[in-house]
Amino acid sequence: MKKTLYLMRHGQTRFNMMKKVQGSCDSPLTETGIAQAHIAKKYFETQAISFDAAYCSTQERASDTLEIITDLPYTRLKALKEWDFGLFEGESEALNPKHKPGVPHFDDFFVAYDGEHFETVQTRMETAMQTIMQQDNHDTVLAVSHAGACYSFYLKRNTREELPGQFQNCCILKYEYEDGEFTFIEIIQHDFSSLSIV
Repeated sequence: MKKTLYLMRHGQTRFNMMKKVQGSCDSPLTETGIAQAHIAKKYFETQAISFDAAYCSTQERASDTLEIITDLPYTRLKALKEWDFGLFEGESEALNPKHKPGVPHFDDFFVAYDGEHFETVQTRMETAMQTIMQQDNHDTVLAVSHAGACYSFYLKRNTREELPGQFQNCCILKYEYEDGEFTFIEIIQHDFSSLSIV
């Protein structure tokens, strides 16, 4: 039986607005981020999508976003947290390194600075998603996570070149799940042109 996973990024945060590295550290949703989450909620309502179960990371920006999307009781999981960027946390995004040639992510760069390896993030996300979707009465699931974590999950089955756009705040990655396999369906980006995004 096919199941559906909606893996979603949280709304804009204060650190997003300030262009600061935000991984294991946290900052609150901005007014824009709250408005983005309401637009995402409207998408699900317009498409008549309801959820059997809801999950998010243990970080406030993810749980606050989820609570705008649905009134369902939900589970917070550490495995859905953002990539830990170590000593780069809270610093300017301009300090992020360039990717190694042919590598579509930061690889092991942050390990030397007490952060996580890309493969660590990817493995914990994959394990968490498999565990979630294997449960009974989980035909349609919402999981709210983070850009780096979502990207690691995406790259498990796709290449960066196949990515239809970037992971904007509140974007939704839709997957079908059957017989232990995820199939990427689409990325849903929202029209935030009515919002004043800094």
